[in-house]
Amino acid sequence: MRASILSPSRADVAIAAVVTVMTVTPVLVPYRQPWWAVALAVLMSVPVLWRRRAVLPVGAVVGCATTVLAIAVKPLPHSGVLVLLLPYGVLVCTYTFAAADLSRARRAGGVAGLAAGVAVSLVVPQENLETYRYLLTAIVAAYALGVSARARRAGREAEREREARVREERAAAVARERTRIARDMHDIVTHSVGLMVIQAETGPLVARDHPEKAEAVFEAIAAAGRDAIGQLRLILGALRGSEGPGGPAPVRGPQPGLDALPGLLDNARRAGLDVSADVRGEPRRLPSDVDVAAYRIVQEALTNTIRHAGASTVRVGLRWSGDTLEVEVADDGRGGRELREGHGMIGMRERVTACGGRLAVRPGNPGLTVAATLPIG
Repeated sequence: MRASILSPSRADVAIAAVVTVMTVTPVLVPYRQPWWAVALAVLMSVPVLWRRRAVLPVGAVVGCATTVLAIAVKPLPHSGVLVLLLPYGVLVCTYTFAAADLSRARRAGGVAGLAAGVAVSLVVPQENLETYRYLLTAIVAAYALGVSARARRAGREAEREREARVREERAAAVARERTRIARDMHDIVTHSVGLMVIQAETGPLVARDHPEKAEAVFEAIAAAGRDAIGQLRLILGALRGSEGPGGPAPVRGPQPGLDALPGLLDNARRAGLDVSADVRGEPRRLPSDVDVAAYRIVQEALTNTIRHAGASTVRVGLRWSGDTLEVEVADDGRGGRELREGHGMIGMRERVTACGGRLAVRPGNPGLTVAATLPIG
């Protein structure tokens, strides 16, 4: 297969074979050299096969063999060109060394060793200026190519990391949005449907014993249904995708805040609770997340009171201070008997934590108090 032909291991074998042939051949022909010269030529080339695994040891072996051969053997002219001491192995190792991901200390040591080997190979044999130029140019070019390859690889890795980070951020944003929608859906459905169920259950009794109040009961059911439908439409709008490529993105409508609190308290009164509101301090404009969280906390606390507490009175308190808003909902029901945190309570705690605030649930005897401190500074 093509992938196996171009694999790094096969490429290393091919490079090592070419370097070996080009290094050993001038030692054997046209002038036969001593066996130790051939051995040095083999050490200058064959170890290139393992350069990726251990570039510094391989480079040391190849460099030392090249230096010894350059000192011990005089260049042999062939067709007017010096062909004996072309350092192909050194050039390949130099490229690999420059392209490898090494520590700063190992890279500095490798550069120092390479410089020392090149200096000895040139100075001791007293090479001419042309040889200096040729060898230095070739080594600098090989090193520059290796640095360029390492920079390209680092750029590709950085791009992959950036893409992975963007994917993670998008996934986290989607998860946060899904959690927010789930909380909103829970708050809306449990509160509105709870009110409707309570009113529907008491409706027949009211119609039989107090016909004049029946109309108010059915109006409360209708109001709770209309409020739920309106809020659900806003939330479901965030779930709809765009109309198509280039189509407009879905628009999320505003969520209810403390300005909608009077209507929420009226709905609780229609459900039979005696609700009182206690506002202290100077109200001010709130950040949107804090505003929604304050409304949802009151909504969920009233829902729990209506459905589970068996309470008759509820007090909703808002205390404005310099940098905090304290929200408190206290009832006179049976909340102190068994205190369990369901989805609604967990949702309240998550909302408060997301805003940087604190939530406390204090069972009384009787009753239950839900208190949240939200930062507004």
